[in-house]
Amino acid sequence: MTLDIYIARRFIGLFSRVFAGFFAIMLAIGVIEELRRFASKNITFSEAFALALFNTPTSIYQILPLIMILSAIALFLGLGKSSELVVIRSAGRSGLRFLAAPVLSALMIGAVVVAVLNPLMAATSRAYQERSVDQTRSGSVLSVSDAGLWLRQRSDAGQTVIQAQKSNFDGTRLTDVTFLTYDEAGALQTRISAPEALLEGGAWRVQGGKTWALNASNPERAAKLAPGPLSIETDLTPEKIADSFGSPQKVSIWDLPIYIKELEHAGFSGLSHRMWYNQEMAAPAFLAAMVLIAAGFTMRHARSGGSGPLILMAILCGFLIFFLRNFGQVLGENGQIPILLAAWSPPLVAIFLSVGLLLHLEDG
Repeated sequence: MTLDIYIARRFIGLFSRVFAGFFAIMLAIGVIEELRRFASKNITFSEAFALALFNTPTSIYQILPLIMILSAIALFLGLGKSSELVVIRSAGRSGLRFLAAPVLSALMIGAVVVAVLNPLMAATSRAYQERSVDQTRSGSVLSVSDAGLWLRQRSDAGQTVIQAQKSNFDGTRLTDVTFLTYDEAGALQTRISAPEALLEGGAWRVQGGKTWALNASNPERAAKLAPGPLSIETDLTPEKIADSFGSPQKVSIWDLPIYIKELEHAGFSGLSHRMWYNQEMAAPAFLAAMVLIAAGFTMRHARSGGSGPLILMAILCGFLIFFLRNFGQVLGENGQIPILLAAWSPPLVAIFLSVGLLLHLEDG
């Protein structure tokens, strides 16, 4: 038990240092990128730093498997160089029994990542998007709730808030829709309600719309029912609408099941969000697989030589499993294969192959 605690503490310490190192590097790169991106807006260093700080959790989250496999490689190489692996085996501890501590540590880190870092990433991702919109003073933000979907469109003249009960798959056809227009000072100007609105040629074509001038003394008396279709200019496209809410990373894992139900109720497809949810549930197993892959190639005595090619092989195998995971994600999001198979097969295959390699090295 004491040995397991020692190995686990050492592994978690290595993971923390590697994580902090990558976070610092990506934060520095992010600051430079934000300064370059918003150079025409005369952005200050503090504003660029804040934007990069909000965007870095999303970037670091994507490379967690790489951080895990590098930490595991460093652990096994360090134990081999100090001859601790030889001592552990001489004490009668098998290689698979020895791996219990780092594998359980990886599962624990994965659970913390999903439960804590995932909601943090979702919050910072939304904050980054809002701050980016404030810098450019254009763009759109879409959200889904019990009342349907809400879309905010910004422009130099002000902003328009669009609320609809239903939508088609790509957001180009809204039903039971309401348009609320605001001026630059944030004062509500007009309201347009209609049973349907179509996105065509850079404008919303509103069928059967009724308009209220909300700055009038009696808006209801001044309301007008359009005799024909109304045209409301917009720079939105189906791609922009999808991008506004399409990333499931912007939703906390704790809120994702309810969000999926609301999304599908509004008329959008929830396949990508369901795929992301199941992939997050499989994340601890995937991180544990990275530890086993590293162990299969680097859990040996350092004096036996050939560590360089083995380290390279471990990293390449990690990238291969990471590629298979992303490939499965694409197939799952497109409905080509069942979501559970797409989410769980890459980590389970990696675990079984790594355990097979370890059994061969230990007993073969």
